[in-house]
Amino acid sequence: MTPRYQKMLFVVLFAASVAMTAVLVRLRERAHDRLLQTAVSEGTTAPTVAPLEQVTLMVADDETSTLAPETIALPLPDDSQARARAVLNRLLSQYSGAHSQHPLPPVANPVEAVFLMPLRGASGESGRSADRIAIVNLSTQFAASHPSGLETETLTVLSISATLHANLPQVMEVRFLVGGEQQATLHGHADLTQTYLTAASAAASGAQP
Repeated sequence: MTPRYQKMLFVVLFAASVAMTAVLVRLRERAHDRLLQTAVSEGTTAPTVAPLEQVTLMVADDETSTLAPETIALPLPDDSQARARAVLNRLLSQYSGAHSQHPLPPVANPVEAVFLMPLRGASGESGRSADRIAIVNLSTQFAASHPSGLETETLTVLSISATLHANLPQVMEVRFLVGGEQQATLHGHADLTQTYLTAASAAASGAQP
């Protein structure tokens, strides 16, 4: 025969188990309700759109071997590095257009990243480095599909450098990576191991005002 205290203990444990199950079910229902409310809130909130800003693209022309400024409106993020990447991707995507004077194959996101770093030896009025060197990381697909030739490759490099300086005047020098690594040339000709001076890029290509 089962002792009385064991029966009482069983009843207490059973009641506690039932109560705990009810609490867990209620907590799960509350969590589910919160998820639904969050999903509804996110679904009805309009996405944030960056305001349009005026940017200058230094557009290459193969026929004249020059760069010409072209002003467009573009939505840009606040971060300087992200802004530089957005401007350069817009520049390079323009070259795949039907009426491009510097035709390039279409490539999604040809510029993977732009890193802005203090230029060694340069300092502003505050005593801190003011000028910048930009490290432009091109995608391997962009480099591999770029037309091979000294003039066309050089115009692309100068166009990128001059466009950076036109929109970020503090960028005085540019270096290039391809797929995160140093590569000797863009596609067999334009030297990517050297540092390009942005102020000289427009002059070197005979840029027209």
